[in-house]
Amino acid sequence: MATIPSIRQIIRKQLISPIQEFIKDSRAVGITLLVCTIISLLLANSQWKDAYVHFMEKETHILPFLHLPHSILHWINDGLMTVFFFLVGMEIKRELLIGELSSIKKASLPIAAALGGMLVPAGIYAMFNASTPYHSGWGIPMATDIAFSLGVASLLGSRVPVTLKIFLMALAIIDDLGAILVIAVFYGGDISWYYLLGAAVLLGILHLLNKLRGNKWWVTLIIGLLVWYCIFNSGIHATIAGVLVAFLVPLERLSNYEHALHDPVNFIILPLFALANTAIEIPGNFSEAITTSLSWGVLAGLVLGKPLGITLASWITVATGLGERPSGTNWMQLIGMGALAGIGFTMSIFITMLAFTDPATQNIAKLAILIGAVVSVAAGLLLLYLSGKPKNTQP
Repeated sequence: MATIPSIRQIIRKQLISPIQEFIKDSRAVGITLLVCTIISLLLANSQWKDAYVHFMEKETHILPFLHLPHSILHWINDGLMTVFFFLVGMEIKRELLIGELSSIKKASLPIAAALGGMLVPAGIYAMFNASTPYHSGWGIPMATDIAFSLGVASLLGSRVPVTLKIFLMALAIIDDLGAILVIAVFYGGDISWYYLLGAAVLLGILHLLNKLRGNKWWVTLIIGLLVWYCIFNSGIHATIAGVLVAFLVPLERLSNYEHALHDPVNFIILPLFALANTAIEIPGNFSEAITTSLSWGVLAGLVLGKPLGITLASWITVATGLGERPSGTNWMQLIGMGALAGIGFTMSIFITMLAFTDPATQNIAKLAILIGAVVSVAAGLLLLYLSGKPKNTQP
C-alpha cells in the first residue's frame, strides 16, 4: 500500500529541493543578480520610483550616540558589503597560500593578465576623461565580477575548458585585490589616525589570539565588528575591514567560514546590493546620457580595454617564457574569456558610488556599466562558442 507523503515531505520536494538545486548551480548567482537588477530598473522607472528611492535613502539612526551609517543604502554598502569583502579576502588568502596563486609558476600568467586587465581599461578611461569633471572614475572599468563572469562561462558547458575557468577565477581574484587596494588608497576620505591606530591594535590582538589558538568564531566576530567601526570612522572605506580580518583567519578555518557565508553573501547580500544600487532612472535624453565622455570611458574600458589588456599581457608573459597558457586552450578562447572579464557589475557599481556623489553622474556610469556587461556577455559567449569544441561524451 502506497504511503501518503506528509506535508513536510511535499514542501521539501516541491519547494525546498528545487531551491537547493538552483543554489548549487554555478549560474545561480549571476541569474539572481540579473533578476534583482531588472526589478530595480523597473521600479526606478515606474510610478513607485519616489517611494522606492525614499525607502533606500530613509534615515536610520541606530545607537545615535555612535557614528554609524545613516540610511538603508549606506548600511548595505558600508555594512553588509563588508561581509562580501570578508568572503573575497578569504578567497584571496586561500589562493595565495595553497591555490592557483601559491607559486610563481602558477601565478605569473593570471597576475600579468589581471594587471593588464586593470591598467589598460583605466588608461582608456583616462584618455576620455583626464581633463573632465569625471576624472575620478578611472577605477570603474578596472573591475571584474567573478560570479557573473564564471556564471556566463558555465553556460557553454564543455566548450569552455576547466583550465580556462580556473584561469578566469584566479584573474578575477587578483582583480578584486587590485580593486580593494584602489578603494583603500584612492577612494577614502580624510584620514583619522586615531581610529586607524585602534583598528591596528584590534587586528594585532586578533592575530595574537589566532597564534595562540585561543579564539572562537564569536571572538573573531566581535573583534571584526570593532575593527569595522574603527575603519568606518577612519576615512578609509569600511569594507576594507572585511579584507583585513579575512587575512588573519587561520588557513584551517577558511573553508568553514567560506562554506557558512557563501549562500548568505551570494543570495542575500549581493542581491540586496543590486536592488539598492541599480535603481537607475532611464533619462529622457537617453542618447545624450550614453554619449558623454564618462559613458564612453566606462564602455570602452570594459568592452575593449579588458580583453585587450588581458590578452596582450598574457601573450607577452607566454612569449617571454614567464608563464604558460592554460592547457587545452587557444588564444581565441583567451580573448573570449578576456571579454567576459568586462562584466564589471558589482565592483564597478561599488566604485561608482565612491567616485561620484552626484546621483545623475552615478546613473550615467551605472548605465554604461550595464550596457558594457550586456556587450561583454554577447562578445564573450560568441568568441568562446566559435573557438571551443565540446568534449566527446560516452553514450
